[in-house]
Amino acid sequence: MRMLVRLVLGLFVLKAVVAGPRFSRQVDLDSYDSANYDVDLDNLNSENQDIYDYEDGLTIDDPQIEIGTLAPPDYTYVASVEEEEEEEEEELPLTPQLVPQGSGGSGVLMGPNTQKGMPTCLLCTCLGGSVYCDDLKLDHVPPLPKDTTHFYARYNRITKINKGDFAHMNKLKRIDLTANEITSVDEKAFIGLPVLEELVIRENHISQLPALPETMSLIDASHNNLGSKGLHREAFKDMTSLLYLYLTDNHIDYVPVPLPDSLRSLHLQRNNIQMMHEDTFCNLKDFNYIRNALEDIRLDGNPINLSRTPQAYVCLPRIPIGDLV
Repeated sequence: MRMLVRLVLGLFVLKAVVAGPRFSRQVDLDSYDSANYDVDLDNLNSENQDIYDYEDGLTIDDPQIEIGTLAPPDYTYVASVEEEEEEEEEELPLTPQLVPQGSGGSGVLMGPNTQKGMPTCLLCTCLGGSVYCDDLKLDHVPPLPKDTTHFYARYNRITKINKGDFAHMNKLKRIDLTANEITSVDEKAFIGLPVLEELVIRENHISQLPALPETMSLIDASHNNLGSKGLHREAFKDMTSLLYLYLTDNHIDYVPVPLPDSLRSLHLQRNNIQMMHEDTFCNLKDFNYIRNALEDIRLDGNPINLSRTPQAYVCLPRIPIGDLV
């Protein structure tokens, strides 16, 4: 009985399997339209063969390629040797460089130190060889860099020019001390300057003009108190390059002769000049002598009658400006 039941169940299962869907189907290539599906079987077979050859070439010893997410690269920045050297150079502290020593200073980056401990070129303005110290309430000449060529200290409170104020200033060409309170100037304050050409000390209280080098081309000492004894005898005789001499408002009572032939302009306005000699400008021994350079003579404001000495102007290109009556 049991055997019969097992036989029936086996037949039932076999029938069910035969009646079910098939797991594989045969493709009839001939059923496809070759006109619509042009398949190159030779190339297909060759490509398949290449794939098979590549797969067959792999062995267990060859590294296998894993497909997955790659780890992000390490972008940690490593500075190059050159960049590190540049950073080290940038971090080096700046070392102040010395400049040539000035007149009375030790010489630092901003020029020699003043008496208040401040460098001159920090207190004043230094542009090239020019030093500008205008209107700073200075009471003395500050120490200057040795290479100074032009020095301006106008509208200050300087009262005295000492011998060492411009010592060893071998390149100094111009000094302008207009409108200070200078009452005295050391006799040798300027004589040691080998290339000094221009000195402007107008609007001070100077009673004695010191000796000046023969290299002078411009002297302006107007508006001081020179008087009859404030100039050295023949003070300007050897200044063969002197072009401009301005001594206005000084209580001077004479023309400071002899004057060099190079002189172009002489200003003596508002002094106390009362008389003039006929050889003041001309040479009475040489009537052919002509003083062509001296075209500007100002004597207005003086108690002198220019018409009384007509022979004094015969060698001049122009008659001096002043009273003729």
